[in-house]
Amino acid sequence: MLQTSSSWQDTIDPDDRHGGDELHEECAVFGVWNTADAAAITALGLHALQHRGQEASGIVTFDGERFHTHKGLGLVGDVFSDSRVMAALPGANAIGHDRYSTTGDTLLRNVQPLFAEFEFGGLAVAHNGNLTNANTLRKALIRRGCLFQSTMDSEVFIHLIAISLYATVEDRLIDALKQVQGAYSLVVLSRETLMGVRDPLGVRPLVLGRIPGSADDASGWVLASESCGLDIVGAEFVRDVEPGELVIIDKSGVRSVRPFIPTQSRFCVFEYIYFARPDSVLDGMSVYNVRKQIGVELARESAVDADVIVPVPDSGVPSAMGYAQASGIPFELGIIRNHYVGRTFIEPTDHIRNLGVRLKHSTNRTMLDGKRVVLVDDSIVRGTTSRKIVDMVRAAGAAEVHMRISSPPTKHSCFYGIDTPERSKLLAAQHDVAKMAELIGVDSLAFISLDGLYRALGHEKRDADRIRYCDACFTGDYPIPLVDYEQEHGADAA
Repeated sequence: MLQTSSSWQDTIDPDDRHGGDELHEECAVFGVWNTADAAAITALGLHALQHRGQEASGIVTFDGERFHTHKGLGLVGDVFSDSRVMAALPGANAIGHDRYSTTGDTLLRNVQPLFAEFEFGGLAVAHNGNLTNANTLRKALIRRGCLFQSTMDSEVFIHLIAISLYATVEDRLIDALKQVQGAYSLVVLSRETLMGVRDPLGVRPLVLGRIPGSADDASGWVLASESCGLDIVGAEFVRDVEPGELVIIDKSGVRSVRPFIPTQSRFCVFEYIYFARPDSVLDGMSVYNVRKQIGVELARESAVDADVIVPVPDSGVPSAMGYAQASGIPFELGIIRNHYVGRTFIEPTDHIRNLGVRLKHSTNRTMLDGKRVVLVDDSIVRGTTSRKIVDMVRAAGAAEVHMRISSPPTKHSCFYGIDTPERSKLLAAQHDVAKMAELIGVDSLAFISLDGLYRALGHEKRDADRIRYCDACFTGDYPIPLVDYEQEHGADAA
């Protein structure tokens, strides 16, 4: 999500956060109901969803009498490695959160789930996504006397629930949801219920699972951002939570409420391209199979004479396999990724900084030397990492280097929960494909077309009258009003 310059937000230079040339999801949510060792189950689920956020993790549990919480900065395995921490989180009901911040600094007060005591009792909320009218709501709430404890847009939910005049937790939550705009999936834990909800367009994902024969011989229930979060805890996939649906789980079972007028869904297409784990199933489709099919379409659209197809690991692997399959050119691991790299150490000189990409990637020279190489990657953001990888491949002896990208050019910023640079820093927003090829140093460059992407997803083409996905980062077609941004920058600034 683009860092807006709203006064209440702590902006962070994307170059300082993650090298400035990758797209990042905001976070993952996870919840369990009526499950023995709920905290441990939640920690496992968060571990499976760690790719969605690596800055902080938190868990809130309820033991039937009291709520318990633990949060920390860092990976799930670091925050919840101490057995004493887990022992202090009793109960059969829990929610958890992995954070990658898009609004607000990486501080402990910004770690979710958020918890508050209301007149009806305690309530914990975990949020994935971004609210496009959070600043507007926040200013109004502050004028009413609300005191904010964080710089996150997520805290708006807590205050809207607090001031609602409705009687039940469910109705207060619905009241709050009808005042916010944006892309979100939420899991909410009260004394009596676990609730999960997706925004009316279903931009962000959420799935429902079941653990047979849990505590008290009744079924346990799981809510997770992706189906891979169910797999790790042995839960059966039941279904996707539908766009605009509120799922309510309590001692009576599971029921559904639909507080919004039904509309055409706009699921984030980048979940299939990059964000989701390849073993997840979203909206009935295998992420892995979609990525392979994108590679097939890419090969059909932009064939080139070459000796070897090489993925930029890891997100480029399935698409490179599909490209190789369709083209008949061998697939080889010509670039090896180091999976044990954390945050890059402080880099005191330009020379050392430019070598930083080698911490994550190294070349397999025997697969590249003297070869005409097709590199397959998921996207190009600023182009800085692409240039460094191309230089590495040429230094390994490649005779030619061609690059194929399994998404259309990223020309617009995301306002719905993806951390992207300002549009002025997106390479595709500033240059045509020929100039981009020159800047990153390849012999040729091609992106999959929008229609090709939609074909890979099982559609004939992108139908402008019935768009199935949110593809605003490629098209600038924003399906949810950008209330705060347009108030500050004007309607045409995105």
